Amino acid sequence: MNFQQLRSVREAVRCGYNLTEVAARLYTSQPGVSRQIRELEEELGVDIFVRAGKRLTGLTPPGASLLPIVERLLLESENLRRAGDDFVAADRGGLVVAATHSQARYALPAVVRDFRQHFPRVSLHLRQGSPRQVAEMLLSGEADIGVATEALAGYEQLVTLPCYRWSHSIIVPPGHPLLALEPQAVTLQALASYPIITYEAGYTGRSHIDESFAQAALAPDVVLTAMDADVIKTYVELGMGVGIVASIAFDAERDRHLRAIDARHLFEVNLTRLGLRRGGWLRGYAFRFIETFVPTLTREEVLRALAQGDSKGEGEGGTVAP
Repeated sequence: MNFQQLRSVREAVRCGYNLTEVAARLYTSQPGVSRQIRELEEELGVDIFVRAGKRLTGLTPPGASLLPIVERLLLESENLRRAGDDFVAADRGGLVVAATHSQARYALPAVVRDFRQHFPRVSLHLRQGSPRQVAEMLLSGEADIGVATEALAGYEQLVTLPCYRWSHSIIVPPGHPLLALEPQAVTLQALASYPIITYEAGYTGRSHIDESFAQAALAPDVVLTAMDADVIKTYVELGMGVGIVASIAFDAERDRHLRAIDARHLFEVNLTRLGLRRGGWLRGYAFRFIETFVPTLTREEVLRALAQGDSKGEGEGGTVAP
């Protein structure tokens, strides 16, 4: 048994049993992947995959039972490598942060700048995606840290920590009738009388927006949706409707052609979370990134929250409790 066999099994599942894609990911050939899987099955004495001719179509019951063990063995091998790196190259390595566009664009820039000043020899990769994609990157090991408002709390394999709370704002052009009202006097009924431009479902607190209108028995005319607040603001400037965006996405100086109305009295406050994969080893500088982002989440606090009485790492790293 070897790790290449285990990787072949794991990637076969992740790639939807497409061995051509598995071979590309593992920098080998399709026959080589098939051989690795067959050799492991022969050694274990069970079929891991269901086959239709030469194609893999799914996992057998034994395969479904073995897959978590395969995942755990590969994760621990990665943890071992990272733990060693913490002792021999504490200020060198890579850090992958997965975040939604709103977090990457508005919440993380100062954090990234400060982190780079302290760790110039660490290669920092910022990957953007939907909340679901952020969670999937964490689960697959493609990302070390995830930052999103929605979806992260719904995965048992992830540990999430609260970062900060934020609210929505209504964005309108100068001279819009809503600006004649006091912010607290703006109602959902008044808002629903205008075309709405806001986030796509599943992004940046959209669920709270929908819930508020639904509870008021209102069906607003959502004429345009986008993942990006900058896109929403562009179309509001064109007069296509009233925008609803995260308050952090509005800057009075930068967005001088628009006006913002505080909407925290209309929509539930949102909580941005930081996600980590259970069982994964965190490099020392990962703790520093987290603390730079949320000062109350010190290394000790993160380990306390994640370990929950289980193992803690020594030196510069720490283990998220499995």
